[in-house]
Amino acid sequence: MSGVGPVEPGEGTHARAVLSAPRPRRGLVAQHFERHRRAVLGTLLATAVLTGGGCLYVTRPRPEPPPPPPYPSQVTAVEYLDPRAAGAATDPRSFSFDVEVTVESDHPVTVTRISQPYAGLSASSSPRTPFRTKAGSPRKITITTRVTECGKVPRNAGLPFLDVTLRNTRAIQKHSFILGSRYAQDLSRALQVACSNDFG
Repeated sequence: MSGVGPVEPGEGTHARAVLSAPRPRRGLVAQHFERHRRAVLGTLLATAVLTGGGCLYVTRPRPEPPPPPPYPSQVTAVEYLDPRAAGAATDPRSFSFDVEVTVESDHPVTVTRISQPYAGLSASSSPRTPFRTKAGSPRKITITTRVTECGKVPRNAGLPFLDVTLRNTRAIQKHSFILGSRYAQDLSRALQVACSNDFG
């Protein structure tokens, strides 16, 4: 045998075809995952985004709460206006006068009660309590005091005041308003008329 060339099979032999090695079969779980890999990854990504967003929402800085409204006595004023004219049929034991209630706050204030400090006097108002007053809307109130027992009222009211119970969304407060010297003079004069026999 001579020459150069490929080796040929001898007699009674055959060339074998080289077969590629068979691929190992994947398990059912692996095949299922491969088939749905994109859907699973999308779900995982959406879950991660939602979880991260939820964490950011929970840990976000909280806005400062609005300040509480002021106490009602800090923003309410009561001003004495004038005594009411007494007619001939007026009860001499009663004295009526007007005051103006103003509020300097965005939060309305309700007047729930008005009273006198003296045990021998009763007080009522028109409008009747409770009534509400808000900023920019002063309320004119007529208060009528009546002498119920002359022995329990002073001859001269030095610095008389009104006890007013106020309420807003923050608190309920009882506050004493001094109405000034004009009110003191008018009230003393009315008490002298009402109790002239008792004062002697």
